[in-house]
Formats: sequence, structure tokens, C-alpha cells
Amino acid sequence: MGKHALLSASSSHRWIACPPSARLCENYEDTGSEYAQQGTDAHSLCEHKLKLALGMETEDPTAGLSFYDEEMEECACGYAEYVLGLVEEAKKSCKDPVVLIEQRLDFSRFVEEGFGTGDCVIIADGTLYIIDYKHGKGVEVSADGNPQMMLYALGALELFDGIYDIDAVRMAIYQPRRENVSEYAMEKNDLLQWAEGELSEKAKLAYAGEGEFCAGEHCKFCKAKAVCRKRAEYNLELAKYDFEMPATLEDDEIAAILVKADELAAWAADVKEFALQQALSGVKYDGFKVVAGRSNRKYTDEAAVADTVKKAGFDPYEPKLLGITAMEKLLGKKKFAEVLKGLVEKPQGKPVLVLESDKRSPMNTAQEDFKEN
Repeated sequence: MGKHALLSASSSHRWIACPPSARLCENYEDTGSEYAQQGTDAHSLCEHKLKLALGMETEDPTAGLSFYDEEMEECACGYAEYVLGLVEEAKKSCKDPVVLIEQRLDFSRFVEEGFGTGDCVIIADGTLYIIDYKHGKGVEVSADGNPQMMLYALGALELFDGIYDIDAVRMAIYQPRRENVSEYAMEKNDLLQWAEGELSEKAKLAYAGEGEFCAGEHCKFCKAKAVCRKRAEYNLELAKYDFEMPATLEDDEIAAILVKADELAAWAADVKEFALQQALSGVKYDGFKVVAGRSNRKYTDEAAVADTVKKAGFDPYEPKLLGITAMEKLLGKKKFAEVLKGLVEKPQGKPVLVLESDKRSPMNTAQEDFKEN
């Protein structure tokens, strides 16, 4: 396991917004998750596919991947194809652009002991390309003003700016499971201005464990999120409404609650999970105890059950059509689309109330339908 920087590029969105959180998180272990391992597996496959496409020496990692499946294969191939397109674009202005894969990038000139690993960096005359693969599908990631990408760009500039005379940076997020390809460009001088100003200022505070705590959406991946007092204060502001029934609230009050409802629910869940783990370790909370939750019966040996039921003269199986996801996996996406054309529909999803910044198109409400008639 490689060493992780205190002020890493991947966590920069958090420590720039909340500088003292960097040192606070040192007190908590990184427990990891299946999602994190899935992302690691996907990155290994992406590295292999891209090297293969570029004619570089590489070994197929699939045998050692815990979460390899057809979807991951398609995602990695799509990523390699996307990067190859950028390489061809770079060749229009540079005969032989440099392509670096999983490159360590040092931006410690601006951030104490700061470094990270760029998924792909393309260096051409005049332009630097930074590409980052995201396998997660929970949150759509934008390249626009993304500090992780900007830090990677600073690290790449440290290596190549003097050789290639770079004046512009192009950053791209490739997130196939969200059907999201986000691109953002900025002038090198603007990037350096940010680095020498806001970035350096926040990095000094973060490294020293100083500055003001600030709660917000950046708390999502903070290791101290369950016990952070500032986050508690931020969410408990809703208590002023006394949780009255919505009919007693004004529209603007309901809007104020809606803005923070998801964050409040996430915070409460984080605190409950943290408290459970502490209780299992022996911590006593007044008025609470740990009990066994509800569980469902299960077979100890499915093969033995099936054999026993057959011998008793019954059929232990029921015929059942594969679900769409399982059927697509069986046939493959291309064959699935060909064979079942016209037999699969995607009905409109259940209405969900979201912020106006959400990219999805608004549904027609009952009032709007009435107006149209």
C-alpha cells in the first residue's frame, strides 16, 4: 500500500473548503469499502486497456480483479478509446505528444508534501491534457473548476512546462457509468494565479491544522463526518422548525428545509453507524443498547435442499424469466439490443424533487398539464 499525502489531490475539494479537516482526519482509520476496491480494480483495467491500445508493454490484470465483469470491461475499453481520441487531437499541434499513464505528480511547490497520481497525462506543444477516470455512479463529477484536476495539472506543469512551452490546460473527467464526460479548459496563467493565491493559502492552513471548520457537501467523504461538531451544528439548524407538519410552514421555509434534507438524512445515518460501531466496541450510550436485528431464514446448503426435496417427490425450482440486467449480462449489450429490440421499454421514473442545478429535464406537473389543455 503506497503512502498517501496528507493534502492529496483526491481529497482537495474537502481540505480547501475546510482546512482543519485534513489533520482531524488523521485521527481516524480509512476503513475502505467494496466501492473503493471496485474503483481500484477498474483503474487497473483502464491502465491495461490504454497501454494495450498505445502499444505499450502491459499484463492483463483481470485474473486478479475482485469485481471484474462485462460492464467494467466495456467501461475500460471506452476510456481507452476516449483517450486515444485526445491523443490524435494533440497530434494536430504536436508531432509526437508524450502520454503518461498512472503518473506520480508532485505539486509540493504550492502544497506542502503534496502529490498524487494522474490517470493519464498528455503533453503537447502549447496544451496539457489531464484525464481522470471515475468508476463510481453515485455522484456525477464535473471537471469545471475541479481542484483535483487542477492540482494534477500543476504537478504536470512542474515536469514539462519548460520543455513544451505550455499555455493552456484541458481537463477531462470520464465517468461512463453516469454517461458523463466532462471537459474544462483554462489558461495556464489562470491556473498559476489560483495556485499562488487561494490554493497556497488554504494548503498552509490545512497542513498546520488551522483555519475555520466548514460543513457542506464536501463532508461526504470526510473520515470525521460522524463526530464533527461543525457538521452537527450545520444540520441541527433545522431544529428551529421543530419539525412541524409541512402544512404549517410557509413555502420559503419548506424550501429551506428541502435544501438540507438530504444532507441531514446522511448526517443522521453517519452518526447512527458510528455510534453502533462504538457500542460494539464497548461504549455505553445512556438509554441505548445493542440488540440482534431482524433476520431472515436461509438454507445452510442449497444443493442438499434441492436434492432432498427432489427425493421427496417435489420440484424445488420455479421457472423464472431473467431480469433485464441479468439478461443483458447473458446476451451482451449489443446482442441484447438486437434480439430484444422493441421488447424492452423504459417507463418514466418516479417523480423526485431536486435542486434546479440538477441536469435532468423537469417533468410536467399537474398544473402545467392543465395549462397546456
